[in-house]
Amino acid sequence: MTTADADRVPGAAYRNLLTATVGFALTFWAWNLISPLAGDFGQRLSLSSFQQSFLVAVPVLVGSLGRIPVGALTDRYGAKLMFPLVSALTIVPVLLVIPARDSFGLMIVVGFLLGLGGTTFAIGIPLVNSWFPPSRRGLALGIFGMGMGGVALSGYFTPRIAKHGETLPFLVVAVALAVYAVAAFFLISDRPGRTVPTASLASRLGQAARLRVTWELSALYAIGFGGVVAFGVYLPSYLKTWYELSPTDAGTKAAGFALVTVIFRPLGGWLSDRIHPAIVTACALAVVALFAVVQAFDPHLYPVGTICLLVMAAGLGTTSGSVFALVSQVTPQQQVGSVTGVVGAMGGLGGFVPPLLMGAIYSSKDSYSIGFMLLSDLALAGCVYAYGRMRNVRPAA
Repeated sequence: MTTADADRVPGAAYRNLLTATVGFALTFWAWNLISPLAGDFGQRLSLSSFQQSFLVAVPVLVGSLGRIPVGALTDRYGAKLMFPLVSALTIVPVLLVIPARDSFGLMIVVGFLLGLGGTTFAIGIPLVNSWFPPSRRGLALGIFGMGMGGVALSGYFTPRIAKHGETLPFLVVAVALAVYAVAAFFLISDRPGRTVPTASLASRLGQAARLRVTWELSALYAIGFGGVVAFGVYLPSYLKTWYELSPTDAGTKAAGFALVTVIFRPLGGWLSDRIHPAIVTACALAVVALFAVVQAFDPHLYPVGTICLLVMAAGLGTTSGSVFALVSQVTPQQQVGSVTGVVGAMGGLGGFVPPLLMGAIYSSKDSYSIGFMLLSDLALAGCVYAYGRMRNVRPAA
């Protein structure tokens, strides 16, 4: 087989990439439904800052941990079954928010179930990875990663739709998920001849956990994508509390932050096809570390605060794309789903802790500076490790 033959991409690959990206965006919107309305829920239920943070963080935790079994199940049963199934099941907790919204306890339970929407990441990565050759995977995975723009869609549209009816956002998302689940059943197809693992779920997860690179990538992804998720779920509260913006303005600006991460994620993958992804990761995290320090000094929102937040969004988005370009290089094809599940889970968990931490810090110190300094420290540590260790990792045979 010639190099040109190996790099040829079939038309079905683009169909699967587009369908998976749309599904990723929709399920991420569902996953993030509570965050843009957190201020309203906080007032309705008389929640403290920490309780409000916990409410928006619960779906992140469950969606993150759920990626581990969902990724392994995708290795076994394929994305053709898993994508429509998970999309359809996500409709249930979306609709359950309606009767649960007057009880904090019930909202926690529903938030737990809503985490299911965050697991589709571990379905799409092995699907896209299998359809594209190594020389094209960085960009393809970056394009799929643009589906995390569902956070931006949620931040922008959810509060605006809610102005026309408290229950309307949940009904709109439920209908969209139902339509998508049917479409995905017909449009998504697994790569012919894909390797189907025969080992048990526990065995495959154990094999993935024994790979050193799984945990190295998990740490880097926890900083990059974890930062994206953390800002996505907590930025509206931060802007509303610190800069005294209205819920709609805060949601709009948070959507702008998420949009920048979406744009820069495929750029991180594209650069990783041309430069070692570890170098791309190190440079992006260095930028995040620098601007997090500036934001820690509480600059005015216009223009310095806005510039800092948007540049950090660009750095975190680039890191999210470059880390998964590295995953596709060093992971055996039949283990991509399992490794993706673990790495994706750690990335999501990276987004679970900061909102709780920021809420707790503000409650005790009336300041967010410590939180931004911690982000700077983590980003700098990731920068040093990516450049010093990960650039020497070579593709697996």
